[in-house]
Amino acid sequence: MSDKPSVLFVCVHNAGRSQMAAAWLTHLAGDRVEVRSAGSTPGREVNPAAVEAMREVGIDISAEVPKVLTVDAVRESDVCITMGCGDTCPVFPGKRYLDWQLDDPAGQGVDAVRPIRDEIKTLVEGLIAEIAP
Repeated sequence: MSDKPSVLFVCVHNAGRSQMAAAWLTHLAGDRVEVRSAGSTPGREVNPAAVEAMREVGIDISAEVPKVLTVDAVRESDVCITMGCGDTCPVFPGKRYLDWQLDDPAGQGVDAVRPIRDEIKTLVEGLIAEIAP
């Protein structure tokens, strides 16, 4: 069992918001935080507009693949952050749950994804300040 905090990002398809959030947390916190992401109904691939938006800030998520949300992923995480997936995330006592209200980048072009990317970065920076200063 690790003594560093662990975070799980969950969105419906694990193809946009949760992938960008996981990438930001990994990029900004390095090995100080264990990072996971998953989707309640995973897509086939990561949203190409999200890949391009992250590439613009020097973060490559092109090799990522959407993963299915499992009970184990929730159980093993200290903080579970949902992004538009409603009540599909299992709830365990003692876990911290946050719901980030973010626009869905699905079907959007990179121009629409950039502000979502930037909002996620701001939220992740606040999270890091709380859990891994």
